[in-house]
Amino acid sequence: MIRSMTGYGRAQDTVGSYNVTVELKSVNHRYFEFSSRVPRSYGFLEDKLKNLIGSLVSRGKIECYVSIENIGETESEVVLDEKLAEEYLKAYSVMEDKFDLDIKDSYVFSALARTPDLFSVRKKAVDEDEVWESVSTVAKTATEKFIAMRETEGEKMRSDVLSRADFILSKVAFIEQRSPETVKEYNSKLLERINEFLSDIHIDEQRIAAECAIFADKVAVAEETVRLRSHIAQLSEFMDCNEPIGRKVDFLVQEMNREANTIGSKAQDVEIARCVIDIKAEIEKIREQIQNIE
Repeated sequence: MIRSMTGYGRAQDTVGSYNVTVELKSVNHRYFEFSSRVPRSYGFLEDKLKNLIGSLVSRGKIECYVSIENIGETESEVVLDEKLAEEYLKAYSVMEDKFDLDIKDSYVFSALARTPDLFSVRKKAVDEDEVWESVSTVAKTATEKFIAMRETEGEKMRSDVLSRADFILSKVAFIEQRSPETVKEYNSKLLERINEFLSDIHIDEQRIAAECAIFADKVAVAEETVRLRSHIAQLSEFMDCNEPIGRKVDFLVQEMNREANTIGSKAQDVEIARCVIDIKAEIEKIREQIQNIE
């Protein structure tokens, strides 16, 4: 099933000690381009997320947003500067001895608690494996929804492309039917003009036949219509592939446009010229669609 490069997916769940939200969105891009926003202390997740999503998605500009809430133990811890505390206690002891004071333990404890440099708060070391297990579980769910949306959009694009391809085939069929008629009409008009201006002179039928043969060769588009039909058949096959086809189809559409241009340059008939215009218009619409196919 083909996929669009436009998609959105979101998942939220509590896994282990973490409440995790993962949101994905993408637009079309020639290659796979990934960017993520994760909480600062979880920067190690960026490469892991890129590898996970990159293994499931081949093209598109993808943005990933991750929110993590630790609902287990607190993420911070209070750290005592033990050496500094020893120095304060020594100082209190000197004060007691020198000034004959009786400083109670509760007073010392209260004084130490108010000392700003004695305690510091720092983040606990993060268990990266535990965090990744929680985030990856939610990320996989979000990616499944993301891909499902891309596949839904891809199916709509597939139907549109095949419909336009059928329209092009109908025009090709008309050109194949009409092209031999233009040679016959040229032959008749040539004879009429010769008879009109040279009615009393003998006409060399072999010369007329040779002239018509030259014209027929000049306006022959059989090779181009056969190749155009072949390209459309390949296009239909690609639309049923279960792998990324965007780049292949992009090249194929260029070839289709090339054949249409050649037919247009050879056309000596108004009706064929109109068909070529219609074909090129449909090819351009197909090209616009496949720009968003993965």
